[in-house]
Amino acid sequence: LDDSALTAKTDEFRRRAGEGESPEDLMSEVFAVVRETARRTLDMRHFDVQLIGGMVLYEGKIAEMRTGEGKTLVATLPAYLTAVCGGTVHVVTVNDYLASRDHELMAPLAARLGLSNAVMTTDTTDEEKQATYDVDILYSTNKIYVFDHLRDKREKRQSDGAIPRQMGQAFAI
Repeated sequence: LDDSALTAKTDEFRRRAGEGESPEDLMSEVFAVVRETARRTLDMRHFDVQLIGGMVLYEGKIAEMRTGEGKTLVATLPAYLTAVCGGTVHVVTVNDYLASRDHELMAPLAARLGLSNAVMTTDTTDEEKQATYDVDILYSTNKIYVFDHLRDKREKRQSDGAIPRQMGQAFAI
């Protein structure tokens, strides 16, 4: 496929998922599109073992990887699959530096695939957070996600008119 046909696969996958095709049925094609787009956009190619890691993560299991083995790249596989099937994805890390770095590295891939993406750090204001939570793939820290969740619960109890930062359930990696 040329670049535009590869990007158009996102709309096709969303349509097929909307018509009832399961993520598991789409997985091989979706992963192939991510792999090829990563090669063209980032000059990175998922190794076979990384594709297996993506499957493991999508199933909600733990894929242990050492430093330098490509965790950031592997996360793009289940993130894209979940996003095209209508879910929101939260990529969780331990500090602002890693969240920003991972987002900066992978944002061109998500953008090329037609997905909205953002990073949320401790510097993100409450006003910015609402729009930030609306993206397909969001990179942030465990601390931010947990405290926003707790604030949402507290505000919901205090006022029925409060708008929660975290809408619905998200797929977390």
